Amino acid sequence: MSVEPLAGYTVGITAARRREEFGAALERRGAKVISAPAIRIVPLADDSKLREATEQCLRDPLDVVIATTGIGFRGWIEAADAWGTGEELVKAIGQATVLARGPKARGALRAAGLRETWSPESESSSEVLEYLISGDLEGKRIAVQLHGEPLPDMVQTLRMAGAEVIEVPVYRWVPPQDTAPLDRLVQAVRGGAVDAVAFTSAPAAASFLRAAREQGCSGVVRSALRGPVVPACVGPVTAGPLLAEGIPVIQPVRGRLGALIREIVEQVPLRRGISVPAAGHVLDVRGHSVVLDGTLMPLSSASMALLRELTTRPGHVVSRAELLKVTPGESGEHALEVAIGRLRIALGDPRIVQTVMKRGYRLAYEPERAGNHEGTRRY
Repeated sequence: MSVEPLAGYTVGITAARRREEFGAALERRGAKVISAPAIRIVPLADDSKLREATEQCLRDPLDVVIATTGIGFRGWIEAADAWGTGEELVKAIGQATVLARGPKARGALRAAGLRETWSPESESSSEVLEYLISGDLEGKRIAVQLHGEPLPDMVQTLRMAGAEVIEVPVYRWVPPQDTAPLDRLVQAVRGGAVDAVAFTSAPAAASFLRAAREQGCSGVVRSALRGPVVPACVGPVTAGPLLAEGIPVIQPVRGRLGALIREIVEQVPLRRGISVPAAGHVLDVRGHSVVLDGTLMPLSSASMALLRELTTRPGHVVSRAELLKVTPGESGEHALEVAIGRLRIALGDPRIVQTVMKRGYRLAYEPERAGNHEGTRRY
């Protein structure tokens, strides 16, 4: 019976939307999932600004319409329908040059019977802006559908180029009502208790980093996200807040949830796992479990800490003092002997962990059998 690729790994997800679908997909691949929404999307409490912006769009012909998000564009059309101006708005947009920031915005446009004129490969607002300012914008009327936060750089640049810009606010991002799950995820990252954290929107990434600052552990969390914890982002826009903090991320070529899941399945075992031949067995050490000869064997946190320390330096003697440092709550040589005994029992073969009298313990590493099994941590 094959072991799922993410079995033994823990993945935190910060998504507000589609989190059940995302979490279920990771769990089907064996992951333990910690769900901690970092944001929530709420419609504007007072839609007078949206209605006023819509009326501005209908007052005179539009030259350009920028759809930045699928949910936002759909919300705009639905609001206009409720006011009885939906058809008129769709017609007005259809007569303009329509730009879609990414695939979700494209999908919302097409669902409304519209077609985009152009969409950037990068799904970046910056590339949309670059596309626009390459031409003459003097006197052009441009409607920009906002995506939860103002876009001051884009709006200011367009106005400086001579355009009349109509900002269309549809919804906004706010912190989750219950911040406890997010706070726990921040602490899990801080302590290296998760193997990866996934982000599907830039506001969620920014909110996660803000939560770390508010808890007074920003530096430690940033350090953890640079390794050993793997940050995974759905695309370059989402990655922006993390990259701005000097945190490298993994991301798929295409900004889709399915592609992000495949990237996590491929990259997390490479970066967080280590495979070592020992005493006639193959140990695949994962986040909170070990796969022994193809069988998943969950271990206690103390046993995992000991095994990870031994496999980090396979074949080398690790002193008792060093091993005691990685087993919180244990003190004294007798306690360490008991903990090693538990690890041996859990692994099912006491030969895997060897005692070196008066010195410490070593993994019964067999380099001659390493071949393709030899693993290296890739942090």
